[in-house]
Amino acid sequence: TKTPPQMQGISSRWLMRVLPWVQVSAGTYRVNRRLAHTVGNGRVEFVTNGSEVRVIPAQLTELPALHGFEDTDALQALAGRCVQREYRPGDVLAAGGEAVEEILLIAHGKINKVGAGEYDGETNLGVLADGDWAGDQALSEADSTWRFSLRAQTRCTVLALPLAEFRYVAEQAPGLQAHVDALASRVLPKQNKRGEADIELASGHHGEVELPGTFVDYDATPREYELSVAQTVLRVHSRVADLYNEPMNQVEEQLRLTVEALRERQEYELVNNREFGLLHNADLGQRLHTRTGPPTPDDLDDLI
Repeated sequence: TKTPPQMQGISSRWLMRVLPWVQVSAGTYRVNRRLAHTVGNGRVEFVTNGSEVRVIPAQLTELPALHGFEDTDALQALAGRCVQREYRPGDVLAAGGEAVEEILLIAHGKINKVGAGEYDGETNLGVLADGDWAGDQALSEADSTWRFSLRAQTRCTVLALPLAEFRYVAEQAPGLQAHVDALASRVLPKQNKRGEADIELASGHHGEVELPGTFVDYDATPREYELSVAQTVLRVHSRVADLYNEPMNQVEEQLRLTVEALRERQEYELVNNREFGLLHNADLGQRLHTRTGPPTPDDLDDLI
């Protein structure tokens, strides 16, 4: 008595079971979306040379106030005036209510945003981590103050750009201040919490009122996914099929195991492929930093 060939690489493949599948008839899948007005919603990247950390000048345009600014000399000047600082767990980087005097770029570590809670306590308003920043509102707001305190949760490496240094560079490059002022004075269309152009609606009214007019605007350049395929050629020698076809069909078993391997590769690519994999395509707004290490119920609440 023999068993059919076993394969340890077969997993439950729950992702393949729960994902919705769409039949497509072309080699490219376009995802049409509504128009979004969000700017500078990425993360700042850094370069490390030993213990020295420097911000990539072009990455400063991820800050909303500098989004779209193209003067590379001014960006390099700003990057060169960033001061590197090291913080230990528990150190306070900024106190709520105090004037914002510098922009903080987090190169490494986790920083808690701490606000005032009930009964003279504290409440955690979120976590900043690698690539995040704070204090950039001071570029477009006069006499800006910290709306919360910043406290290091782990050892942190932070680059600070003093506002005095920013003003000095702005004096040398007039286009910098003009860009910040123009961006601050620009009136963006109404948008929902996801950054999409708002759809004007009316509800709860009585009598005859003038209903708002609206138009659902689409993204002019939606993302297109070139479909991928996992394939192979199964070769079974006729000698094997003729001589060893009992007690199980060798061609059938070879085909079954090959299909299982293809299914495993399919799920792996869905998760890990750098072009369309779920891990590499998760929106930055959906990437959450846990408060204390392993996920807690509060972290799962943020996820929901």
